[in-house]
Amino acid sequence: MRLLHTMLRVKNLDQSISFYCDRLGMSLLRKKDYPGGEFTLAFVGYGNEADTAVLELTYNWGKDNYVLGDAYGHIAIGVDDIYATCDGIKAQGGNVTREPGPMKHGTTVIAFVEDPDGYKVELIQTKKLDD
Repeated sequence: MRLLHTMLRVKNLDQSISFYCDRLGMSLLRKKDYPGGEFTLAFVGYGNEADTAVLELTYNWGKDNYVLGDAYGHIAIGVDDIYATCDGIKAQGGNVTREPGPMKHGTTVIAFVEDPDGYKVELIQTKKLDD
């Protein structure tokens, strides 16, 4: 067994694809309309679906608002340079909700950003940066 994907419902599919691909460096792997069900699925990720888990972005036609709920936490993405990543996201108009820095009660450097629908994405520094 392995994790295949995580599904997020989105209000604007183009904005969400742009966020995950242009700001976070994922690739659009596939996209398909389902007219009978009035929805579109787009799969984005960092590699082939056969090898790695991806995100499924679901756009329900005509639905432009969702309640995120208080049970949802976040998606976590490892990055080589968290400071440059956050600077790039901000330069493209993205929302960094927690600037890079050590996590409370630990030393791991993290930051949080929000996607266009308000979903939290945690960025985690994966490589040691030269001081």
